[in-house]
Amino acid sequence: MNYTLHQLQIFLKITETKSITKAAEALHLTQPAVSIQLKNFQDQFDVPLTEVIGRQLFITDFGKEIAKSAETILNEVNGINQRLQAFKGKLTGSLRISVVSTGKYVMPYFLTGFLRQHTDVELMLDVSNKARVIESLENNEVDFSLVSVLPKNIQVDGIELMQNKLYVVTNAETKADKKTHTKKIFETLPLIYREAGSGTRQTMEKYFRLHGIHARKKMELTSNEAVKQAVIAGLGSSVMPLIGLKDELNNSDLHIIPVKGFPITSKWQLIWLKNKKFSPVAQAYLNYVKKEKNHIIHQHFDWYEQY
Repeated sequence: MNYTLHQLQIFLKITETKSITKAAEALHLTQPAVSIQLKNFQDQFDVPLTEVIGRQLFITDFGKEIAKSAETILNEVNGINQRLQAFKGKLTGSLRISVVSTGKYVMPYFLTGFLRQHTDVELMLDVSNKARVIESLENNEVDFSLVSVLPKNIQVDGIELMQNKLYVVTNAETKADKKTHTKKIFETLPLIYREAGSGTRQTMEKYFRLHGIHARKKMELTSNEAVKQAVIAGLGSSVMPLIGLKDELNNSDLHIIPVKGFPITSKWQLIWLKNKKFSPVAQAYLNYVKKEKNHIIHQHFDWYEQY
């Protein structure tokens, strides 16, 4: 066999996009160039790698196996290149991180300094709900994940960054008095929930179960921003992470309802698969976070610690 790394890269992108056109766009190549390289790659195998049914391109089972091998080979080659550059004193390569949706208010501050130091590092940041974040970690698609609820079914290591605090919040018009309420307030308070799979919702529902709270669920929305805007508009109240409410609290668009037992607290944690073999970039980033964590918290989150 005489296939090239370029052909492996093209075939892997085709398996990811299920399209020659999309693969060409992603690789900044022409469609005919990708088609020719796919044919040259296919000619080296007696078993089909792809098949076209109608106008849809499908990857055969054999093709999927070849794609897995291609990914392994390309990762090893990238690792060699990164180690070479690291040996020369220059850090290059990709840093892949998945972040739960409310973690988008935290993660950028733990990245800025590192990326300024290493301008040739490419960041791939995926912001999604907890279920998708854990899936990407379990599939080894990312180096790190930022979560506030640890996964139960996979073994991970991690480092704690800072507290995650959940408060009961409402808007300006339905602002409650300043007295501390008992948990009975949830019997009459219409609540807006995050979607199933959200770490915020899991933490809230676990707290409700432990304390025998029967809350009034008014609606369910699929992002923290959507919940925030719905609360501001007066569609209900919610249990929300403090980390994303700084401006709204300062502007009095939102108010915290004092409830006994709140805030619910957990920890923002940067986690990775146990026994994961780090790339030079990932290892350098982990070293950076360990060294700079306290400084970053003091510089950017003093307001947060006051609540």
